[in-house]
Amino acid sequence: MRAHHVSLLGLLACAAPAAAPVRPGIEVLLSDSLHVVAGKRVALLTNQTGIDRAGRRDVDLLRAVPGVQVAFLYNPEHGFRGAEDRPDVPDAVDSASGLPIYTLYGSARASALQRLGGVDAVLVDLQDVGARYYTYVSTGVVLMQAAAHLGKPFVVLDRPNPLGGDVVQGDVRERPASVESFVGFLPVPMRHGMTLGELLLLANDVLGIHARLTVVPVAGWRRSLYFDETGLPWIPPSPAMPNLESALHYPGTCLFEGTNLSVGRGTAEPFQLVGAPWIDAGAVIQRMRDGLDGVALAPDTLTPLAPTDAKYGGVRITVVRLRVTDRRAYDPTRTAVALLVALRALYPDSLRFSVAKFDQLAGGPELRTAVLAQQEPGAVWQPWDQALVRFRHARLKYLLY
Repeated sequence: MRAHHVSLLGLLACAAPAAAPVRPGIEVLLSDSLHVVAGKRVALLTNQTGIDRAGRRDVDLLRAVPGVQVAFLYNPEHGFRGAEDRPDVPDAVDSASGLPIYTLYGSARASALQRLGGVDAVLVDLQDVGARYYTYVSTGVVLMQAAAHLGKPFVVLDRPNPLGGDVVQGDVRERPASVESFVGFLPVPMRHGMTLGELLLLANDVLGIHARLTVVPVAGWRRSLYFDETGLPWIPPSPAMPNLESALHYPGTCLFEGTNLSVGRGTAEPFQLVGAPWIDAGAVIQRMRDGLDGVALAPDTLTPLAPTDAKYGGVRITVVRLRVTDRRAYDPTRTAVALLVALRALYPDSLRFSVAKFDQLAGGPELRTAVLAQQEPGAVWQPWDQALVRFRHARLKYLLY
């Protein structure tokens, strides 16, 4: 099914009264869209976030529907239970249902995709976090490409963007990169304001996939709603995304994964802080304080324990701690730029970039070269404005809510 059909489904969500509860796509499917999967043998890409409002797993809900057969499960990065933080997650068996689980993240992906020949349709139910870098959309695109090649219907059970859908921020990758990079390959900004279903609609179009794509929408969600306003339970979508506060900072602080600074992996507050043993956090904050709205910055010290990025494990480090004070005014991407510029000015001999990784996250070398050239923060982000305007216009035909 093409975008016209998906848009009609989207009207179900738009027509919901303001006081209606927010119901994820799995509930909408079961209540009024079962025809999409009726009588089909399906493969399901999901993880621990694939639940209804009561916390019941979609795999169990689907298996209870007469005429629907769940043949096997796929998992994205971090595994079926969201506990893994390594490149190759092994295949497994779901102990509750007995279904095999095949990983779509890592070297086994190609062999896992070959199993699609035995199903009638492919379903996806994953909670995205609203930033370009997150790999769940990449996994969805790879699976959608394989389904399209075999002529299989592809169904997305949509979920809210936890950061809302009104705000777009950061630099825009204006041309898609290779999906094989798995990070930041779509032509969207760092904070894109789209749901996973909307992103896959965009990908289906701009990448020329031509999948038989249906998005079963979230009911009752409005673009102005952040996740804690939906009434849905927060299930960490990955080990380093424990709460909404981390997700709010992630479109900016994730950039530091491409540097020699810690983002708090191995602590209770990943992506809510940036630090290293060689910084004076107070001096950094003093240098970057002006012009940043909606965020409070504070110095602190802590010790990462067994960080999965291998940065400063067991070492006492000084950090700049970030706390959102007004999320509707906060721009995490500009805050990250201000941090980078301050660190470059204060510690030119200590700040290091992992060039390939940073440029992949940043959508190209421009941000890194601007920081190295010691441009002021405003001069770095000012060129983003026109691209954001173009993106806002380009994304309109893919928005369902």
